[in-house]
Amino acid sequence: MRERCVGLSFLILIALSLVLPMAAQAQPQAAAPACPGRPDALGTARVMAVPAGVQVGTKSFPGTLPLQPGEVVLTFDDGPWPQTTAAILDALKAECVKATFFLIGQNAKARPELVRREIAEGHTVAHHSMTHPDATLARLPHAAAVREIEAGMAADDLAAYGISGAEPRVPFFRFPGFAATPELLSYLQGRGISVFGADFWASDWNKMTPEQELALVLQRLDAAGRGIVLFHDTKAQTAAMIPAFLRALAQRGYHIVHIVPMRQQPTAR
Repeated sequence: MRERCVGLSFLILIALSLVLPMAAQAQPQAAAPACPGRPDALGTARVMAVPAGVQVGTKSFPGTLPLQPGEVVLTFDDGPWPQTTAAILDALKAECVKATFFLIGQNAKARPELVRREIAEGHTVAHHSMTHPDATLARLPHAAAVREIEAGMAADDLAAYGISGAEPRVPFFRFPGFAATPELLSYLQGRGISVFGADFWASDWNKMTPEQELALVLQRLDAAGRGIVLFHDTKAQTAAMIPAFLRALAQRGYHIVHIVPMRQQPTAR
């Protein structure tokens, strides 16, 4: 049954890949607004509405988002964090770029002002568990892993919107360490929550200079040609590297796609 649902999800994604580019052509101003005072800014080329319950990112799943050649989705994990998250938000704002932040619930609870800034500046706030357990969710008992997921989503929403409900405002989740189980994937899919892996990453959990990280991620992007890229907004080297990375994307002709939920439907727990 799960394979059938996944197959249906990817059929929807294929259809979406045909519809969205035409919509962007029909309404170019809405899809890619100008960056005030920065005609040379990278900007955000278009917004992609992601269907509920999909599982995307080729590092973890068979398929990914229906991106065109040269399109990139920026994602950041583990924040919000003092100084580094703010510096990354400054860099994104300067280039009129929108990204998706997968928050740790305890960090969102500790720094709600940064979560609210992400919302105010038009970014997507998504979820990454309550504590990012060292054992990973896959090694916890199923009920405990579900509690980690649910507590994180509630803490993120409370920090972002001042209220949390039975359903997350943005039904996007990424597993810490990409460590999922079939049972957890089935649980999230049944709730209409999309699970994001990545197509490539900056490996910024390793010690390196900003210049080394920039060279590495550009090499991987050029090899992939498109995709969902994973950074961590808790890393000083990433915060220092992001302005140069965004300028390099503009110079090399890449385009930013901002992901948002297509819709949110109440689902049974």
